[in-house]
Amino acid sequence: MTREARVVLALAAAQALFQTASVLIMTVGGLAGRLLAPDPVLATVPIACVALGTATATIPASLLMGRIGRRPGFVLGALLGVLGGGLAAWAIVIGSFALLCVGTALVGAYQGFAQFYRFAAAEASSEAFRSRAISLVLAGGVVAAVAGPHLGAMTRDLFDPATYAGSFLVVLVASALAAVLLAATPLTAEAVGDGADMPARPLGEIARQPRFIAAVVGAAVGAGVMVLVMTATPLSMVAHHHDVSGAAFVIQWHVLGMFVPSFFTGWLISRFGLTPMMLTGVVLLLIHVMIATTGVALAHFLSGLILLGVGWNFLYVGGSALLTETYRPSERAKVQALNDFLIVGVVAASSFSAGALLDGFGWRGLNLAAIPLLAAAALAVIGAAIARARSTNAQASAPVA
Repeated sequence: MTREARVVLALAAAQALFQTASVLIMTVGGLAGRLLAPDPVLATVPIACVALGTATATIPASLLMGRIGRRPGFVLGALLGVLGGGLAAWAIVIGSFALLCVGTALVGAYQGFAQFYRFAAAEASSEAFRSRAISLVLAGGVVAAVAGPHLGAMTRDLFDPATYAGSFLVVLVASALAAVLLAATPLTAEAVGDGADMPARPLGEIARQPRFIAAVVGAAVGAGVMVLVMTATPLSMVAHHHDVSGAAFVIQWHVLGMFVPSFFTGWLISRFGLTPMMLTGVVLLLIHVMIATTGVALAHFLSGLILLGVGWNFLYVGGSALLTETYRPSERAKVQALNDFLIVGVVAASSFSAGALLDGFGWRGLNLAAIPLLAAAALAVIGAAIARARSTNAQASAPVA
């Protein structure tokens, strides 16, 4: 097995462990918050704190790994997950809503490091394999789709009457296993490709590129809409007389929708191109909105959430692959930091607003709020494609010296 393959497989396994922890929190975080929150409107704040922790850690994580390397940074992130899972479990035991939020924020900081797994895989891969490496690492989430919701349901009463304390202990264990795995993975801080000796450009110049804008807006909108809906789904299902097991079932299939396509998304991008795949992601999310606004039966939640996951996958993998075309190796740390900080900012806003939107406008209104965001993503992707076509035509028609 080549070193490239070993790194991608190890990062996919680490992704599986991280996503298991993440799916657990998404499954039970709002329900645990509802038990401890002083006001029902605050029920989703523990999930929102995950996004807040990620936003806080994203830039420091990328810059730190630019100095000390991927492996020690990733191990540090996993240890933050260990601490966060332990604090959240203890918060349930003592009935502290504030401590629960601190614990989930630390797991969010773990995500601030873990979200760079996909770029680490790209850096260890040849240019031709880059989009597939990103896609395969995200495919590690398939394990989380199967394990996460079931573990949440199985362990929620493990320490009865401290409901959900066992679920957060699973977060601790998964994070600890990820730390051990990452410590043994031969990661490198160097990117594969040309341009390593070229000087770094100002960040503003890089960020003005249409491709950078499309990469960020596409991935951010996909992630923001997905988290907005996913955060509200368990609460909405319970409110519409579905039980917690039904909500876990829907979340499980949603996460499968998020990550199963990763086994072939990279190939589809190579076959059809980034623009068609990202626009397909937008269309799938719009179809989800149509389904979600027509009913609240189990079939509506299930089919809509599966499409929500697939749409996110196409936008997120496509945006990540597109971003790698916008920077030089010397610019990598700051550009990746800005990209993921902006994505996480949108995710944080979505998480914090989910409870209020659901309470104020209902499930239908929450989903309709995604339409203008999806329109913005489509315009950004189309704009980048037009700009690239014009640049290519201009170069082709330029006189040869």
